[in-house]
Amino acid sequence: QVQLAEFGGGLVQAGGSLRLSCVASGSIFSINAMGWYRQSPGKQRELVARITHHGDTNYADSVKGRFTISRDNAKKTVYMKMTSLKPEDTAVYYCNADVRVVLAPAGYTNVDVWGQGTQVTVSS
Repeated sequence: QVQLAEFGGGLVQAGGSLRLSCVASGSIFSINAMGWYRQSPGKQRELVARITHHGDTNYADSVKGRFTISRDNAKKTVYMKMTSLKPEDTAVYYCNADVRVVLAPAGYTNVDVWGQGTQVTVSS
């Protein structure tokens, strides 16, 4: 079983900054891509930023230049630094990971794992 635990959400004024963290735990052999998605009321969940195992990144156009995703493979952790926050960034932010897990008694498989979500609220 693999779990993702998110940290760092909260309330911030427009123009402020927050840093989200997401730690993976469980029977993990390796982690491929990790990313952050968000969902606000009445809207579909959308990709915010994603990073591969080797550090290649991609961002939603709406956050380019303001958000930075990074990861520490040894710590099985992905981060997202969010700056110049806007009220429209308000949403529940979800961590996602493509994880290669160990199967007993032998073998591996890939699973897509989601965190519980952390609320980010940006006041105007």
